[in-house]
Amino acid sequence: MRILKYTSLLLLCLGFFPSEAQTNKAISNDTSVSFKVFGACEMCKDRIENTAKIKGVNSVVWDVDSKMLTLAYNPTKVTLQKIQNRIVAVGHDIESKKANISVYTALPACCHYREIENSNNEAAADTAQKIMSAKPDSIMTLYNATATTNTHIIKGVVLESTKKGIFKPLTGASVIWLKTGTGTTTDSTGVFAIPHAGTESRLIVSYAGYKPDTITVSDMSELKIILASGNQLKEVLITSKQRSTYLSAISPVRTQIMNERELFKAACCNLSESFETNPSVDVSYNDAVTGSKQIQLLGLSGNYTQLTVENLPGPRGIATPLGLNSIAGPWIESIQLSKGTGSVANGYESIAGQINVELKKPEKSEQLFANAYINDFGKTDFNLTLSKKIGSKWSTALLLHDDFITNATVDFNKDGFRDLPTGNQFSMINRWKFEDGKGFITQFGIKILDDKKTGGETDFNAATDKFTNNKYGLGINTKRYEAFAKIGYLFPEKKYKSIGLQLAAISHQQDSYFGLTKYDATQKSFYSNLIYQSIINNTNHKFRTGISFLYDRYNEDFKTDNYKRTEVVPGAFFEYTYDYVKKLSVVAGIRTDHNNLFGWFVTPRINIKYEPIPGTIIHASAGRGQRTANIFAENTSVFVSARQVNIIGATAGKSYGLDAEVAWNKGISIDQKFKLFKRDAMLSVDFFRNDFTNQVITDLEDVRQVRFYNLKGKSYSNSFQAELTIEPVKKLDVRIAYRYFDVKATFDGKLMQRPFIASNRAFANLAYGISSWKFDYTISYNGKKRIPSTLDNPAQYQREQTSPDYILMGAQVTKSFGKKNPVDFYIGVENVTNFFQKDVIVSADQPFSPHFDASLVWGPVSGRMFYAGWRFKIK
Repeated sequence: MRILKYTSLLLLCLGFFPSEAQTNKAISNDTSVSFKVFGACEMCKDRIENTAKIKGVNSVVWDVDSKMLTLAYNPTKVTLQKIQNRIVAVGHDIESKKANISVYTALPACCHYREIENSNNEAAADTAQKIMSAKPDSIMTLYNATATTNTHIIKGVVLESTKKGIFKPLTGASVIWLKTGTGTTTDSTGVFAIPHAGTESRLIVSYAGYKPDTITVSDMSELKIILASGNQLKEVLITSKQRSTYLSAISPVRTQIMNERELFKAACCNLSESFETNPSVDVSYNDAVTGSKQIQLLGLSGNYTQLTVENLPGPRGIATPLGLNSIAGPWIESIQLSKGTGSVANGYESIAGQINVELKKPEKSEQLFANAYINDFGKTDFNLTLSKKIGSKWSTALLLHDDFITNATVDFNKDGFRDLPTGNQFSMINRWKFEDGKGFITQFGIKILDDKKTGGETDFNAATDKFTNNKYGLGINTKRYEAFAKIGYLFPEKKYKSIGLQLAAISHQQDSYFGLTKYDATQKSFYSNLIYQSIINNTNHKFRTGISFLYDRYNEDFKTDNYKRTEVVPGAFFEYTYDYVKKLSVVAGIRTDHNNLFGWFVTPRINIKYEPIPGTIIHASAGRGQRTANIFAENTSVFVSARQVNIIGATAGKSYGLDAEVAWNKGISIDQKFKLFKRDAMLSVDFFRNDFTNQVITDLEDVRQVRFYNLKGKSYSNSFQAELTIEPVKKLDVRIAYRYFDVKATFDGKLMQRPFIASNRAFANLAYGISSWKFDYTISYNGKKRIPSTLDNPAQYQREQTSPDYILMGAQVTKSFGKKNPVDFYIGVENVTNFFQKDVIVSADQPFSPHFDASLVWGPVSGRMFYAGWRFKIK
């Protein structure tokens, strides 16, 4: 198998890389010392370091996060007291001395660290007071009341146990990641916050009078560390964990993050299956025969959601129907989902929202991750991820995926057609990262995908039946190649300033046939984005600016017609961010671009985050989005039906003769944290509205044809969602949600509900973990959907104009073995109730008749499916 071949080659190649040679460190007669200096921002950093750098001082570094100043000085030329007095004289406190109030007040507002520190620690101080009199079992319950989640920040509290068994917070305890130099100290309440440095899991905790110790943290979450009276450090106790799905605490754009634990709740063979436990995103089949899937966000098809992979363009254009199936689930580190318009730095195409997929990184992923999966339909998946650090600056990873299905008899509704196509998909990524430790970082790599699918009638044989009336069949052969690079520089002395360049080149080729219809297409794309980031006066005022370039060349052969176009889109953007003491963040951006087919256009966007009181967060957003429709790739109904294609009002020199799609999105959300059952809970409510000023309408209302034309009238979507996350009993996470859609467009002069969209949907997910067992259960209710009229068909080929509502359920059980190199075994079932659309293909008995149509899909095309799998890690 190819996956074994590439694995062997990688292991062979990596084995020849020599280990990094040990270097001798220079010996210095200087005295090195570290002490705490209070400050708040990069302006403080410049002031502190410049003040301390006097004759006799050879190096000075002050860390904004830990507030620790580290300097090397010659005691024969200068005293430590003189250095400290100079720092205090310019307005910065040290632990033994405070700055003059008039000098402190004269500092810029962003440097008023006393007010900022008091604001941040107000809740923590109250908790610490309770800790001193609390019982040990209740300590972390009190601490959790003030703990917040963050992707890269780990919080904890360091306490000492007196001889009487009373717990007291320790101020100034040192907490440092081993071998990294990244560290911090506890504040006056014993609380610390430390960024997670790469893959290191060992913390050094020390305090005067106590013996330093190195502690292995097996799970990155909130920590309680107790110093015993015998001057020995007790082990770290993991008392709470970050949820598998959570909201970013730092992004002004409301961003929901799904981490690896969320993805492991279901099989997640590919990206399309990663949203089965998410109430915001619907995933459905495009049609009844190709096996391709699409997402829906805010009531709009996935075409209006910008899909990126590590903020580089994901599958788009003619790759749209393949896109969700082409990214292997086990490759994914996390998924970031944002509704509405996002940042102008990421382009102009986002209308309904953005999905950004973060893949496993070579510098911090497991040395080896293996996954095998099989289901009772006959589908088998193999995934392998290998990563290796080469010296202190280089790291590399190889991600491999291979899946295949050979069972051509999966036909639940007994209509003679395969519910899923057979075939094989192989894909790989080889990526590299270089970081010199002085601010320069570069990442680059290649991606390869080779996908072959055969579908149609169960006894279709491509060798004898292709392009004949013997049996209806289809074949889709896809080859995709990508190269990408990210080059960045972070200014060491001014960490608020950086410059980065993103590059991507893509070649996508699809050769396919659907019955007697041939469709071949190629796409060549190039993308570049240069971003510069800095501040205006202080870190309360940040900005990003840059230039971008997008090149797309399409060549499509559909039946006897050829459609060619080249789009060249240079652009520039500017984005301003205002932050006020973590309560208010405003991101306002504007970009201008020139499309050689559609001319100049301007994209303004604004995102606001406001936290009036701790635990209540309000987000608001508004902005414009624009995209070019790819009418064939985005509407497989063209291929798998006998409908005739009619492009109405086509104008030469445009994409298929049609205008660009333009929409304005507005939205607001409220997230409220609170306590329920003495545990953390959250209620989230959001509302979004999209208004199209132009849209390419796909009109299926005439059963004999599919018509494409520019919008003449209204087209809009209203989306409301309420979601509640609770933990009713310990280790049982419950997430329930309700969503309502009002989505309408003007079809041939009539404002109508868009087809195949349920107005009502309800969702619940239960996740319970005990010891090494995990249990997950998901249930969803899908309301009725409108179906385009088939009244012009003969009676036997007519369908109801409204689908029934239905319920889907899925469950999975996972058992883990081992801690150092864990092994997971999991079994599960999808579509527990065995519900599927029984009349999914119109005229399945006569596939070459003028009534044939496999595009009217409103529900599952296959029934109950059992699966099992295995995961193995070497950290």
